[in-house]
Amino acid sequence: MELRVLRYFLTIAREGNITNAANALHVTQPTLSRQIHDLEEELGQQLFVRGSHSVTLTPEGMLLRKRAEEILDLVQKTEQEFAQTEEAVSGEVYIGAGETVGVHYLTRAARQLQESYPDIRIHISSGDATDVREDLDKGLIDFGLLFAPVDLSRYNVIHLAYQDTWGVLMRRDSPLAQKAALRLSDLKGQPLIVSRQIYKTSRLQEWFGEPAGQLQVVGTYNLVYNGSLMVEDGMGYALCLDGIINVTGDSPLCFRPLEPRRQADMYIVWKKYQIFSPAAERFLNVLRDMEKA
Repeated sequence: MELRVLRYFLTIAREGNITNAANALHVTQPTLSRQIHDLEEELGQQLFVRGSHSVTLTPEGMLLRKRAEEILDLVQKTEQEFAQTEEAVSGEVYIGAGETVGVHYLTRAARQLQESYPDIRIHISSGDATDVREDLDKGLIDFGLLFAPVDLSRYNVIHLAYQDTWGVLMRRDSPLAQKAALRLSDLKGQPLIVSRQIYKTSRLQEWFGEPAGQLQVVGTYNLVYNGSLMVEDGMGYALCLDGIINVTGDSPLCFRPLEPRRQADMYIVWKKYQIFSPAAERFLNVLRDMEKA
C-alpha cells in the first residue's frame, strides 16, 4: 500500500463521492477509480459500496479508514520529528489526557517550554484511559495523563502531587442536593450515569458492594461534558471528578463529594524505552523540573 493511495482512499471516504474526491485531489475520476480498484485487489476486499451518485464504506472499508488515519498520523509525526534541528528546536508534542483540572500541570509545563522554544506546538486530545493507552501504544502521542487505578507496568511514570476528588454531579433541584456530601448508600436505587471506563471495570462493585448490573445505571459517558447534559436534562446522577464542570453562578447543576472521601491519584506516563523527538524530550525535562520544585 502506498501512502498516496491511502490518502486517496480517505478522501473518497470523507467526500462520499468519487467525482468530488477527484476534484479535491486534482486527479481525474478514472485515475482515482483505478487506484481504488487496485487497492481492493491488493487487499482482497471490497472497500466501498458503489451507488449511482455516492459511495459508502463496507465494514472492511471502515477498518481500513481507521488504520489509514493512524498510519498517516504516524507518518506525519515522524516527518515532523526528523525535520527538527538541534540549533532551532521546533515541532510537535502530542499528549492524551482524561478530563481533569490536573491538565493545568501539562499546560503550565507547555507555557514554560514555549518561553524557551516558541516554535514548539503542544497538542492535547481528550479521552478516557482506554483511548489514551491505545494512542500511546501505537505511538500516536508522546505522553498520557492517567488516573489510578491503572496498569502502569508498560510505562515510565511521573506520579503527580495532586489528586482528583470523586463525587456526584446533579441538578440543584434534586433531593440529594440538600446534602453537603453523599454516602454510597444515598445513591443505591437512584438513576446513575457513570463513565464508560468505570462501567466496564469492577469499580462499582468495589464501591457499592454490588456489580453494575444490580445498580440502576441508566447511561454512560466517555467525556463528562456529555454526561453533564444527561444530568441537566434529568436523566440521573453522574459519578465524576470534581472541577471539570462549572457549577457556579447560574448553572443548574451542583457537585457533592462522596463521603468517605474517595480520591484518584494522577500520573503522567510514556512508553518505556521510547525515543523522543527533541521537542518531546524538552517537554519531559520541564515536567521533571516541575516535579522537583
